This record gives sequence, C-alpha cells and structure tokens, in this order.
Amino acid sequence: MSDPTFVPPVNKLPPAVLILFFAIAGVEAVLAMGNAGLIGGPQAIGWRLALVRDWGFSGVMFDQMMASNHWPLRHVARILTYPFIHLSFSHSLFAMVLLLALGKMVAERMGSIAFLALFFASGIGGALVYALLLNDEVWLVGAYPSVYGLIGGYSFVLWRSLAAKGGSQVQAFALISMLMGLQLIWSIFAEIGNDWVAELAGFACGFVLSFVFAPGEWSKLRTRFQQRR
Repeated sequence: MSDPTFVPPVNKLPPAVLILFFAIAGVEAVLAMGNAGLIGGPQAIGWRLALVRDWGFSGVMFDQMMASNHWPLRHVARILTYPFIHLSFSHSLFAMVLLLALGKMVAERMGSIAFLALFFASGIGGALVYALLLNDEVWLVGAYPSVYGLIGGYSFVLWRSLAAKGGSQVQAFALISMLMGLQLIWSIFAEIGNDWVAELAGFACGFVLSFVFAPGEWSKLRTRFQQRR
C-alpha cells in the first residue's frame, strides 16, 4: 500500500510543459550523440550549424520577405521553430530550467492553453521586434524570448496578487530586473549581442497577453467593453 503522507521530491509538471521541455531536450540529445560520434557519422559535427541555417530566425531574411511581399511557408515557419534550436548545450540548459520552473507556475495558474499561447506568442513577438527594430545579421535562436514571455506571465500574476494585498506592485518586476541587470553586467566582460531586444519584447508580450489569459481577466475585459458600449 502507498503511504498517503508521502510527498514526491519533484512536483508533478503539467503535460504541456513537459512536451516543450522534451522537444528542446530531444534536439540537444540528438546533437550530443552526433558530436560524440554515436550517430550520423562525421557530418553530424555540422548538424547544429545546419539547424541554425535551416530553422533559425533571420531578421535580414524577414526584411527581404517584407520588401518582396513573398512569404514562403518554410521561412515563415522559422518564427515558430527557432526557440527549439540553441547554440550549445549550455545555451539550452538555462532556458530549459526556466521553462520548467516558470512553465509550471503559468500552466497551473492560467492553464495549459494559456501557457502554450504565452510561449509561442512571446517567441513570435520577440522575433518580430528583433527584425523590425534592428538590422542585425546574427540569426536569432533559442527559447529565451519565449521563456521571457513566461516571466511576463509570472510577473503579471505577482502584480495582481500584490495589488490585491495592498503591496508594492513594483516587486512583481524583480525577476526581469535581475535578469536584465545580469545581462548588463555580463556585457562588460563579453559580447552578448542584441538577443536581449527579443527577450525584452518577449517579456512584454507575455505580460500584455496575461490581461487576457490570467484567471478572471477575460471577464473583466468583457465587462469593461460592455460598459463602454
């Protein structure tokens, strides 16, 4: 018989969070086996660069599609696929840790559909801002804009909770402030590129979308709309 007082050391994660986590981890596992020579042969060494080239997001390519008004589906799909490709295992590791931690909170508070909406919409928003504001030839890859969107959702929940308790709502932005501060400090010692633009845009998308997806927010918006009619 099972012990009813037993508490598992790892809390159960929502299936939607696990699916995205294993999608990212699966890509990294295949690349790691290729680098180790277990699969793919000698050409496996170039798999990561090929993934970036074939499925990463290019702001320059997006500008060219806008200028020509020609939107090949394969290239449009890059805006959805780039979060699953990373430059190295260490590049993916922190993203996966944040995905598990923040994804669990967002999915449990807002539901799996809201979690998926925030993840993908923030990734899309981050890439669009990256392409429209910058003329950077560096390809955008990695789940960070999407994960920062989850930080936006997490910050929104805290923001509403602090307001209900009469606390300072500024505290809700402590996590994003810390992460941006760490990037600023790190930029002193190393070249970090312009990915932070996409990440900050992803955060903004996640926060704004939470006005629709957070519990009770949709009914509030509908009530306000009806009152103004």
